[in-house]
Amino acid sequence: MAKNTKQPSPGVTEKAARTLANKNSSDIAKSLAGSVVAQSNTKKQTGADMETTASNVLKSNKYSDNTKELAGSVLSQSNKKR
Repeated sequence: MAKNTKQPSPGVTEKAARTLANKNSSDIAKSLAGSVVAQSNTKKQTGADMETTASNVLKSNKYSDNTKELAGSVLSQSNKKR
């Protein structure tokens, strides 16, 4: 499997860390934030299940701009062949 060498930006990684620390963040936002942080400064890439979750967030009107930004970052780290 090809590795994605793209990294989340420091700003998005910081936003993800704040999301994880915020007790009021939704479970979906925390899940996306965890994926962003896990991919920061590593060669890890997004798994297929998380790709689907992030895609669904971006298609929905019920999520905040912050959650959508995290979803976009997660998708940018995905396997381009999938």
